[in-house]
Amino acid sequence: MVKDSDIVGHSLAEVLPHNPKYWFQTPHLLRLNLLLLVPLIGSSVAGYDGSLMNGLQSLPQWREYFGHPAGSLLGLVNGAQSIGSVISLPLVGWFSDKFGRKPVLLAGVIMIIIATVIQAASVNLAMFIVSRLIVGFGGMFVVQPSPMLIAELAYPTHRGKYTSAYWTMYYLGAILASWTTFGTQDYPSTWSWRIPSILQAGFPLIQLAFWYWIPESPRWLIDQDRAPEATAILTKYHAGPEFTGSSSPLVAREIAEIVHTIQLEKQAKHTGWSALVATPGNRKRTLIAVCLGAFAQWNGIGVVSYYLTLVLDTVGITDSFDQTLINGLLQIFNFAAAFSAAILVDKLGRRTLFIWSGIGMLVSYIVWTACSAVNSDTGSKPAGIVVVVCLFTFFFHYDIAYTPLLLSYPTEIFPYSLRSKGIAVELFAIYGSLVIAAFVNPIGLENIGWKYYIVFCCFLVVFLAVTWWLFPETKGHSLEEIAVLFDGEAANVEDVRLDEDKILASAGVDHHEVVGKIDHV
Repeated sequence: MVKDSDIVGHSLAEVLPHNPKYWFQTPHLLRLNLLLLVPLIGSSVAGYDGSLMNGLQSLPQWREYFGHPAGSLLGLVNGAQSIGSVISLPLVGWFSDKFGRKPVLLAGVIMIIIATVIQAASVNLAMFIVSRLIVGFGGMFVVQPSPMLIAELAYPTHRGKYTSAYWTMYYLGAILASWTTFGTQDYPSTWSWRIPSILQAGFPLIQLAFWYWIPESPRWLIDQDRAPEATAILTKYHAGPEFTGSSSPLVAREIAEIVHTIQLEKQAKHTGWSALVATPGNRKRTLIAVCLGAFAQWNGIGVVSYYLTLVLDTVGITDSFDQTLINGLLQIFNFAAAFSAAILVDKLGRRTLFIWSGIGMLVSYIVWTACSAVNSDTGSKPAGIVVVVCLFTFFFHYDIAYTPLLLSYPTEIFPYSLRSKGIAVELFAIYGSLVIAAFVNPIGLENIGWKYYIVFCCFLVVFLAVTWWLFPETKGHSLEEIAVLFDGEAANVEDVRLDEDKILASAGVDHHEVVGKIDHV
């Protein structure tokens, strides 16, 4: 059993109420966690898109309708979504800080629904590419604010698991897309690819239906000098109805830590984009975010996630039925591996998962490369089968870290004033890498075949070394306390306990005023 102090730190652990019931037996926690499912499935949109393109490329109906795109043109089709994402990133970080997390999420949901209509109705490749550009642009308005909403609203002991589960839901979308294309592959008409395209709007429509009831981020509200509203939200969802008439020690401590941290950040006047590199601590945070985003795409995952069809072709698995079946089974396997790691993240720790992942991916890729060489030279079927096995072992080790921690880790390490911008920088690293990889990977595979894998073996060695040297452990700290790992004792929030009442008063938190607001959030 993991102690509360090992999850959230001593400051919050000492005021956590003792609850003998499970969270799903506690009405206010059940309500909160159900509402957090709305931003949680935001990553499913990206997952649906990635797997959808694998499935569509396996369909002869899609290839014939659009004139068998290949090489750089196929790279443009796959890269269009990433290009749209990169274009939106300079805007989405600013919008999330200016207007709040909720409005940005709503804008993204609407844009994806519009893009889905265009994609499903495409009559030529240009129209299809434009729809994917819009999917990428709107997708960032969903992907960027969602982990912040989750981290800033989640109950303290649930934060690590819930934020880690966020990008795990990527595979929920991938499962739906892969099995939809598997089910429509025998349709002789264009509905074989139009139906999967239509279902891309499924998750956004669910988000749209329940968007109204999601609370706004308490940290954003406090930053906007609306601390009483933030206190009301935390009282309703963290403390429960028994505290509507008095102060909750947990909520008082949470609000005091948030107010104290945001006040220090404002006093430092380091809240613009330049603040990302203004101090040694911030430079380290930014370097981690860029490395994590780039590593997630250049560790070899791009070859198999967007070009699974080409990889299977190189080992003799060319039948459309076999390829779509492997894609579908792979997504279920990915989801199980990533979700298991998300559940264990507070027990194992973030750093442990990163190191384990790096070693496992490196070994898998070396074996993969060797067997691909044997299969290419001799046509050995057993070697080809080992390549498919290595696909699954590589994905397992990728999934235990780079899926659950891809956005949860940077969400934790950046302070509130830089969190939105920091995530935008990481997403830029992710999708900027995707744009380059979308063009480079198919060319590399087509021109040098299995030898292209050697490049990723070298990359994985470097990535493992950087991870070992650079990535700190963040478990056992609240969101505010994590700053100590980067900024030293100057960021220590332990003194908050001594000045809690004074800090709350400075933010204008009046318990009588809060009580009147609780029923309205």
